[in-house]
Amino acid sequence: MDNCLFCKIIKGEIPSTKVFENDQVFAFKDINPQTPFHVLVVPKKHVSSVAEIDQLSNDEIAACLLAIRQIATSESSLSGGFRIISNCGADACQSVPHLHFHILGGTRMAERMA
Repeated sequence: MDNCLFCKIIKGEIPSTKVFENDQVFAFKDINPQTPFHVLVVPKKHVSSVAEIDQLSNDEIAACLLAIRQIATSESSLSGGFRIISNCGADACQSVPHLHFHILGGTRMAERMA
């Protein structure tokens, strides 16, 4: 998608701090971190949210989850655990309409999320 912020980051048109990349996935540090460790994992193929995940192949979906696991296991600050979040739509405060997974950690988080 031409005007998508995350598509521009993936293409290198907007700078980011890359954490991981392969043929199907790109991951980078969030510019407004909510926890000491906050990385966004996005499929390279543009899909708006989990609500449209059927537009990705099973391999593309698995690549996102495998990237999350690889990133989390390589980060020592996540040894006590981490949280994965994907906001879907305006009511969930999805600010960029490109499917993305937040990996949050590096601190003890509250049980209540809402």
